[in-house]
Amino acid sequence: MRIRATATVAASLGALALTALAAPAAQATGSTGPAVTFSAVKVNDGRSIVVGASAKVSAPVTYTVTKPAGLSASSFQTGPVLYRGASITSPSDLFISDDPGTCTAASSTVLHCKATIVLDSAHGDLINDEAGAWKVGALAVDSANHATWKGDLGSAAIQRLSKLTADATPEPVRKGATITVTGKLTRANWDTNKYAGYASQPVKLQFRKKGSSTYTTVKTIKTSSTGTLKTTVKATADGYFRYTFAGTTTTPAVSATGDFIDVR
Repeated sequence: MRIRATATVAASLGALALTALAAPAAQATGSTGPAVTFSAVKVNDGRSIVVGASAKVSAPVTYTVTKPAGLSASSFQTGPVLYRGASITSPSDLFISDDPGTCTAASSTVLHCKATIVLDSAHGDLINDEAGAWKVGALAVDSANHATWKGDLGSAAIQRLSKLTADATPEPVRKGATITVTGKLTRANWDTNKYAGYASQPVKLQFRKKGSSTYTTVKTIKTSSTGTLKTTVKATADGYFRYTFAGTTTTPAVSATGDFIDVR
């Protein structure tokens, strides 16, 4: 669940029905919430969360809860949090799992939990400026809606899905003749729910000779203002040309499908 926060947020989970309230910090943080700590929080198995232009992505989260032996696990619920801003209790934006985590007791004091955070770009969960690093936190809520918030438990990247094409022509081609390789690098635009060209990005042109499993870089060029690519090379042997992009903090790496050239 996405919460665009302009003030401190208090929330409850599961049977309490997750809510976002404009509340003083003391109500949301604190001291009256369950006496638990969180550790080993892993979002999406440690990988970036990559979201398309109009897509719904479910990111798994695992974490460990440590509680007093006398505190019943059934007396509170927990969930992971992704947030941006100064702190988890005064975020600029925040995601909480729609449902509370499911936990298995490892001992009288330790619970191993898992949950899911859903990001839906089709319904305005994300805007372009929010691509990149998010902070990781967690929340515990008791039956009286007293909340314990814990921030700075790690970081997670949310990225704009990228696509890349390659087309080598003419085909077939005489040995020694010029081959033109065109393509385009695009990425999700969460503001418009479409894909748009990624401008001024370095992209490698690579070649894999027929019968080989290895691509070799031929040259590096930059995308145009609209994300297009175009360059020329000499035909030397049958094989596959592709473009490959190393990625940025906001956009994942991607390689085009190799386009075969028949050299005669």
